[in-house]
Amino acid sequence: MAKASAPKTKAAAPTAKNPSAGRYRIGIYPGTFDPVTNGHIDIISRAVKVVDKLIVAVAVNIGKGPMFNLKERVDMCRAEVAKLKLPGNVPVEVVPFDTLLMHFVQQMKATVIIRGLRAVSDFEYEFQMAGMNARLNDEVETMFLMASEHNQFIASRFVKEIARLGGDVSTFVPTGVNARIIAKFKK
Repeated sequence: MAKASAPKTKAAAPTAKNPSAGRYRIGIYPGTFDPVTNGHIDIISRAVKVVDKLIVAVAVNIGKGPMFNLKERVDMCRAEVAKLKLPGNVPVEVVPFDTLLMHFVQQMKATVIIRGLRAVSDFEYEFQMAGMNARLNDEVETMFLMASEHNQFIASRFVKEIARLGGDVSTFVPTGVNARIIAKFKK
């Protein structure tokens, strides 16, 4: 007579509270987010489907001459992320950084860099950047997410230019961000 074997239990999936339960993927979505656009929000909403934790990394990037200072950009990102109804229990953290991206990735123990692509012109730059990052740390993968069809043309630099010239950017940015842009140009 054959013995009945005990049912096999499925290993617990990794979570923010129990990352050791298996492979726990931390993703970094870096950018200037000046300002955060509907395109950025779209990428955040989709990136949480492929990582166990997402860190939205807001770069200082003084060289780009930001419209909003670092604190304002971090605050805007945090406010917009808090409004999202994200699938599952994937934590999303918004963190400023002012170091080399690969140093920040190591500091956060991340294994994936998330990048959004709008058009072929983005791909060439992002491809080169991914190659350089891989040379710096081949344990970190870069994952490209294509912008959704209705967000492919949105770029922060265009939003800033339209706003500076008095145009309406409300269809390109979240409502709270639009209010901050309007307030910025009323000064």
